[in-house]
Amino acid sequence: MITARAAATFDPVARSVATARAFVRDTLQGWGYTDVVDDAVVLTSELVTNAVIHAGTAADVLCLRTEDGVRVEIADHYPEREIPLQPAALDLGSLDSENGRGLLLCAALASRWGVEYSPTRKHVWFQLDLPDRPVGVRSAGPLLPVGLLPVTDERVRVAVVQIDSEGAVAAWNDDATYLFGYTADQVVGKQLTDFTAWPQTPGTSTGIADALRLSRWEGSYGIRGADGRTIPVYGSHLRVRDPQGEPSTVCLLVRDYERAVLQTPVRAPVSDTAESRKTDPFEVFIGSPAPDDLDGLLQRTVERARDMLDADAAFLLLATDDETELEVRATTGLPSARQRFARVPVEAGTGRYGSARMPAVHEDLDAVPGAVPLLGNTGMRSVVTVPLKVEGRLTGSLGVAAEAAGRYSNEEALRLQFAADRIALAVESARLGELERLRRGSLSFLVEASDLLAGTLDRDQTLALMAQMTVPTLATWCAVYTIADPASDPELSYVLHEDEERIDGVKSLLTRISPPEPVRTPGARVWAAPAQAAHEAALRTSMRSIGIGDPGGLGSTTRTTLATAAAVGGETVVLPLVARNRVIGMLTLGKPSDDHFRQEILELAEDLSRRAALALDNARLYSERTAISQSLQRSLLPPGLPAVPNVEVDVIYRAAGEGNEVGGDFYDVFPIRDGAYGFAIGDVCGTGPEAAAVTGLARHALRLLAREGFAGPAVLERLNAAILDEGTRSRFLTLLYGELWPQEDGSALLKVVCAGHPLPLRLRQDGSVEPAADPQPLLGVMEDLELYEQEFTLEPGDVLLCVTDGVTERREGTRMLGDDGLADVLAHCTGLTAGAVAARILRAVERFAAEPPSDDMAILTMRVPEPH
Repeated sequence: MITARAAATFDPVARSVATARAFVRDTLQGWGYTDVVDDAVVLTSELVTNAVIHAGTAADVLCLRTEDGVRVEIADHYPEREIPLQPAALDLGSLDSENGRGLLLCAALASRWGVEYSPTRKHVWFQLDLPDRPVGVRSAGPLLPVGLLPVTDERVRVAVVQIDSEGAVAAWNDDATYLFGYTADQVVGKQLTDFTAWPQTPGTSTGIADALRLSRWEGSYGIRGADGRTIPVYGSHLRVRDPQGEPSTVCLLVRDYERAVLQTPVRAPVSDTAESRKTDPFEVFIGSPAPDDLDGLLQRTVERARDMLDADAAFLLLATDDETELEVRATTGLPSARQRFARVPVEAGTGRYGSARMPAVHEDLDAVPGAVPLLGNTGMRSVVTVPLKVEGRLTGSLGVAAEAAGRYSNEEALRLQFAADRIALAVESARLGELERLRRGSLSFLVEASDLLAGTLDRDQTLALMAQMTVPTLATWCAVYTIADPASDPELSYVLHEDEERIDGVKSLLTRISPPEPVRTPGARVWAAPAQAAHEAALRTSMRSIGIGDPGGLGSTTRTTLATAAAVGGETVVLPLVARNRVIGMLTLGKPSDDHFRQEILELAEDLSRRAALALDNARLYSERTAISQSLQRSLLPPGLPAVPNVEVDVIYRAAGEGNEVGGDFYDVFPIRDGAYGFAIGDVCGTGPEAAAVTGLARHALRLLAREGFAGPAVLERLNAAILDEGTRSRFLTLLYGELWPQEDGSALLKVVCAGHPLPLRLRQDGSVEPAADPQPLLGVMEDLELYEQEFTLEPGDVLLCVTDGVTERREGTRMLGDDGLADVLAHCTGLTAGAVAARILRAVERFAAEPPSDDMAILTMRVPEPH
């Protein structure tokens, strides 16, 4: 009969194997099936590995509880599988084979097992039966004289309290009422934390809420009785799950001095028999099989070290490459979430016991404060630490600790050192493998980051890329400060958090504190100001919520929420952004509350900051030069079109090339004197800045010469001389120049000179199109030019169209728009305004070919409107 079930699906990635092991271990421990946990975890590890690594698919894990044991089912989703056609004996392979070991282990460890095939699924199951144990042999202590037995009251009271998943009391027995003075009606439904007095400062160690989430926990704390006194108790917590899958915790509580009733017996040391000497010491300590990942190996190590010395806590630290610091990598019985990746110096405290390079025993940490920085404010009193060494080099430190003083001596130190010597090489090998994987991933990350940063010269986009590459890969949140010049203060330019809802809160918090000091020293340095400000903001917000403190304190204008404080409350580091021997900004990376950065992550962030600094400075230089270029280019354009009486004038101008506002084509319309207006449209040979320089010369010279009273031919002859005076910088120039004289009868008199330019086209009211001038030599080639002026009149309704060759030479393969094509488009523009004619010409040019235009274009239209 199945009494409970638990199921989970794991993605086809390597870390899923460890996650599946943890899922099965927690499930079985919650059901109280500790006798079969190890075998179930081993089999699950092998079978899930087959699914996610070898088959490459997700793995479905189902745990079924029965009265006699547990059944675990693992299935993969391989898309094509050959189904066995006959019930032949299944080949389980050998121990030396890479394949088949999972089934071989099933055959060796499981009570029953089986395999089911389908075209898209392989289903492996195994059954583990609970061992038959006679009463009294599961755990036994030594025979003791009556005088050495622990003293209790006449009647031993065991309070049984059940806590639901929300931390509220669900059941309260009579012994609990006797011990603490509350009836069940007074406590059921209320939070257990309302009655507990935890021995450590909240937030610095495992609290009651953390203990209730563990699968099993033992320890001392206090219960506040109905009379207000705190009653020390010893508790044993077991997390269970009902048939519907809802979790709860059963707490057994006795008076603290009666802890022997509940406390787990001390494990006897392994006897040094001939049989035990044949076993690999590493396998004896770690268990078989050993975890295949570094984190799993380290976690198994601290758990076994704690159990070996019957400790309350254990920890393992790995040394950095230079052996100057130790990084916390695994803990049990300590707030691991807070301590993970925290760094402590190798040499700490005073004397021999302050060094991580030698075994050390501390009988009472209260007598030597700070000797083991990791255990500060955790309630631990006695501790023994031993080094992990490989070929004489320090690679780490292993320690166990207890809440009571005087628990350990040199004998325990020797036992722990013996175990450390057995595992040191395996730990170092796994660590080197992890470093190799991290370095390969780092190289790939930096290559991709370099490509992304090199792909943009926009400052804002570069800032966004810097932040997006670090979050969440390297940090939980990121802020980029920029420095405009050496005399400027750092400015907060970009903020990003992995949770978008936290961005505004983080930005608000950072704007309230002074920016970090811009220091050129390479590498990451810790910046404590954000965490301090976050903690102060959280404290003030909490005090205001209960009506305590100054309501006008920090956060009165923009309240910093507790969630924001938690997001910024961890470790924050600052890396300088140095480019071309100048600090141009700072890259700030942060972790959530009480979290720390790994050394490898900081080294990767330093490499990224160097690349990001150069990309940011390149974007700054590009922006500055683009602004200068655009300012100079805008100075070459006419300031605006004048209002010509009784004549509509419109211009469309397009310069070829990204970022160019002025090219080799130009135009101008300007007043010469009362009643007379000059206009010009030209094309300098070439494009870009050189052509734009001749453009500026031509436009300004035309205005000056025309206003001096020179006629059209004389203006162009003098402009030709000025272009030739430029020498090697001169360019050929085609130019249509004319003078416009509005007449009283509503018409307009025009005098034009067409020097090598596409001929202007005249559109009459009847739809006919004809050239309005004759071609003459272009400028910038010959010194002696003989140009002449042509005169004609635009009647009401007539249009004069002037274009550059970027319009007529528009191509699509072998086709070209040409003069005839332009005339056909213009012929269909009768009745349109000057602006509408210019727009229709532009659309025709753009639609003539699929590719965008590659040459400068200028379109100048003039139309004499019809009288109303």
